[in-house]
Amino acid sequence: MNIYRTKSVSKWVGLIFAFTIVALILFFTNKFVGKFKEEEQRKMEIWAAAMKQVTILSDLDVDMSFPLEVITKNVTIPIINTDEDGIIKTYRNIGDNFKGDSLTLYAILVEMKEEHEPIIIDYPDMRREYVFYRNSDILNQLEYYPIGMLLMLSFFGGLTLWAFKSTKNSEQSLLWAAMAKETAHQIGTPLSSLMGWTELLKFEDIDQTPINEIERDIDRLKTIAERFSKIGSVPELEFGKIVGVTKVSYLYLKSRSSKYTHFTFESDIKRDLEIPFNEQLLSWVLENLIKNSIDAMQGKGNISVRLIETKSHVQIEVEDTGKGIAKSEFNTVFEPGFTTKKRGWGLGLSLAKRIIEQYHYGKIFVLQSEIGKGTTIALRLRKKMTNKPSKA
Repeated sequence: MNIYRTKSVSKWVGLIFAFTIVALILFFTNKFVGKFKEEEQRKMEIWAAAMKQVTILSDLDVDMSFPLEVITKNVTIPIINTDEDGIIKTYRNIGDNFKGDSLTLYAILVEMKEEHEPIIIDYPDMRREYVFYRNSDILNQLEYYPIGMLLMLSFFGGLTLWAFKSTKNSEQSLLWAAMAKETAHQIGTPLSSLMGWTELLKFEDIDQTPINEIERDIDRLKTIAERFSKIGSVPELEFGKIVGVTKVSYLYLKSRSSKYTHFTFESDIKRDLEIPFNEQLLSWVLENLIKNSIDAMQGKGNISVRLIETKSHVQIEVEDTGKGIAKSEFNTVFEPGFTTKKRGWGLGLSLAKRIIEQYHYGKIFVLQSEIGKGTTIALRLRKKMTNKPSKA
């Protein structure tokens, strides 16, 4: 059962849907802008024709009110009219801040030449003039409108997603805490009964060896119940000997593993080095990592547990010769619901990440992995007490 893959599919569906919406917005906006450009070009052609008519009929006693109206009605599209030699004859709508500076005007003319092909006016006397123009302010705004709209949608979409994710994470944390505490409570009832029966059996004239083993298992159950009870509340970190605690978890699983699983323990740390941690929760993480390694090898292979000391941290590495993890999954293995087991729930590494990063302010990550060769997962713990998340 892989909840994470289901979540990934949902994310891809959402992304494809969002991309489709964005593509449609851009498509129809560009189509509309294209039509608007064509409309402005037609207006310029009409304007040029009106200019030609006014020039030709200026010496005749002819009513020119219509072409003059066409010329004066253009109050949005910037225009520069030049002769064959490039000398500017007239201009319109250059801008409110333009003060008639010729250098500025010719600079604007260069920009217009790059933006649109000129409209040519041929006169009967063989003269030729050119009408240069550029997009109106309205058209420029329309071209940038979809970009602005997409930025706004991205901002509000991101804000909504962040709020939703924060709320969801908070709900998940509360649910996990409630389930963990309820589990601890449910274990406690039969555990108390078992402890009572064990005490009674001690007074019976029977072999005490099985009773001693039962007591060990009862102690183990008490440890598990205590671990669950700590989820959801801020655990106390106390200075303890990190080498000793790590070795206890290592030996516990070594003694209960197949003879085909070979264990090695390495440390370059002094046995009396003390760092702040919660023993119950850290042991849980270490046992979870070692169990995952055993499962990844299907009970056959080599497992190495190493402790390395740096200036400010202690790094614990669990290496196996299992099936390995794809590089694309280095981060996703710590997501709730991610699992490669047929009957797994994908909560072990997610819980380990929560314990190390939220409670111990450390870091847990895939140090290296290769498909078919094995995986090394490392966790870093600070050597000094801190209340801030680790940036290690």
